Parts: sequence; C-alpha cells; structure tokens
Amino acid sequence: QVQLVESGGGLVRAGGSLRLSCAASGSISSINAMGWHRQAPGNQRELVAFISSDGSPHYADSVKGRFTISRGNAKNTMYLQMNSLKPEDTAVYYCAADYSPALLSDYADFWGRGTQVTVSS
Repeated sequence: QVQLVESGGGLVRAGGSLRLSCAASGSISSINAMGWHRQAPGNQRELVAFISSDGSPHYADSVKGRFTISRGNAKNTMYLQMNSLKPEDTAVYYCAADYSPALLSDYADFWGRGTQVTVSS
C-alpha cells in the first residue's frame, strides 16, 4: 500500500502562484508514475500533470506553460508549481500514484485526500 498526503492548497488571486506538495509513504518502490488530478464542482476529475516511469513530465493542454511538476531527490515527494493561476484552475487537487508507467485521466492505484485550490478573479 501507498499513502499520499497533499499540502499547499489555499486561496490566491488570479495571476498568483501556489506550490502543492505530495508526500508518499509505504511501498513507494513499486510506484512508476505519480501526478496530479483535479476536480471542480460539477466536473469530472481530470488529469493535470504526471511524471511517467522514464521521468518525463506530461501536462494537460490547459496548464502547459503555467504549471511545473517535479519530484524531490528522495523520490517520496512530488511538487506542482502553479503560476499564472486562473479562476478556472479552482478545484480540489489530488495526488495520485500508479504501478503503471503512466497515469490515466480518471484512474490511479492510489489517491490522496486532496487539497483545495481557490483562485479569485
């Protein structure tokens, strides 16, 4: 089992920045892909960004050029630097981890409980 705990959410004005963190524990050596999903009220959960098993970052078109995903040196932490935030980025952001080489848009083997990001206009 893998446990994921997010932190770093909050309220920010449009154009501002936030940095989300995800701390992983448990059997993390078996994990190949880690990333972030988000879900806004009334919307389906969507994949925001992930790091695949080869270390490559992948981004949704809606966040390319604004968000940066990275992993810490210890491999048990992951970050999402969010710049130029927009009101439409408002959502609960979930850390996700998977045994597969890549994350899917609506599935992961392990989920965190989420952290709220609210962007005011």
